[in-house]
Amino acid sequence: MIRDALLACGVAMSYAAQLTIPKLPFGYGELFLMLWIMLSIGRILAGAQLEATPALARLAGFWLILTFALGIGTVVGFLTTVLYLDPLLHDTIAYVLLVCVTCLAAAEPDAGAHLRRSAWWIVIVANACFVIQVGLGWGWIHQSGVDPWYWDRFRGWSENPNQLALYCALFGPLALHLATTTSSSWGRLLGLSSLVLTFYVGRLTKSDTYLYTSVLTCLIFVALRVRTWLATGGAKASLFRQIVLLLMVGSLPLAMSLAPYALTEAGSVENFAKSLTKDRGGEATEETAALRLFLWGEALDKGGESGSLGLGPGPHLERPPIVDKQFLPRPFEAHSTVLDLYTQGGLIAVLALMWIVGSATLSAWRAKSDALLAVVASIIVFSIPHLIIRHPIVWFALTMCLVAGTPRAFPATVRHRGY
Repeated sequence: MIRDALLACGVAMSYAAQLTIPKLPFGYGELFLMLWIMLSIGRILAGAQLEATPALARLAGFWLILTFALGIGTVVGFLTTVLYLDPLLHDTIAYVLLVCVTCLAAAEPDAGAHLRRSAWWIVIVANACFVIQVGLGWGWIHQSGVDPWYWDRFRGWSENPNQLALYCALFGPLALHLATTTSSSWGRLLGLSSLVLTFYVGRLTKSDTYLYTSVLTCLIFVALRVRTWLATGGAKASLFRQIVLLLMVGSLPLAMSLAPYALTEAGSVENFAKSLTKDRGGEATEETAALRLFLWGEALDKGGESGSLGLGPGPHLERPPIVDKQFLPRPFEAHSTVLDLYTQGGLIAVLALMWIVGSATLSAWRAKSDALLAVVASIIVFSIPHLIIRHPIVWFALTMCLVAGTPRAFPATVRHRGY
């Protein structure tokens, strides 16, 4: 129980970059994760058993491939360009921490139950932290060394609003998964009620990506729930179920017949969509889009110059000149998970990432968990305009999907053959 809570605190507070520990180079999230790793390793050294599961094999395989790709990329980077040591070490340490967390969590006996308990703790800790951060944002309480606002965008304890938006985008589907799979009425109430505060904080960040991710994830989850509901009827489908099915079949010609009327309202719909985005779709949104496109083009050029082998961990792009960005760090990231990984580990790393995310998706599908599929969808959508591969919440969610949809151990025939 203590280890599950420690893992949850580490994952739930990993975005809290403004909460620094005096005289230590890391924050509270990293501290909790390191404590959990030490306790887990100590438990193993004391004689506790580990389980060699397919989920563990896939995670270990992914990290081995990624290590190989990043190693080659680092060699290429040293030979062809100037590498900055601080970001290289930062990314390397982050990857090592994630390797330990994911592999140790997947190797736990009854890993699914442990991850589920940690997920409940994550929901509780996250919402408690959100209450404090909202209080800071509206001036109800004060905390020295913390500025909860980034101009007019809420960032809470995080370094920038997009970090907080990512965690909100994954906390929501995770709580939804727990609420829809628990048999406890109080647990269902806790999971569903936590969505309100999570969505509120996510909207305070004014992240366009959070908005798109939330809308798409909601639509995917609803579609999956309807599919599951219709599929569970079997041969004894009720009259109501048959009526719903007929309405769904007839929705396409109905939509086509209403298309001319809908087109006349396209302007108001477009204005409504813009009103939900940052700066109401104005200059800030256009500037962000232009910056993203410029960085993505630079990332493709950098990756191509390395022969698609990458340049090692860390950012590798020059400071973008298209707007007044002198305050931005150098080197710069592409702000896209696939493209940043392409500049770091080349095509091998990108293919490895696609494989592990695809495996998590198939595992969630086999587990027949609509909410876990929504979690993976959130990860995929949010990863397009942001670099999220270093965040523990992403790997906790992927590990949970892999464990949920794979057997606890390899088949006996495979074990007897020594594979």
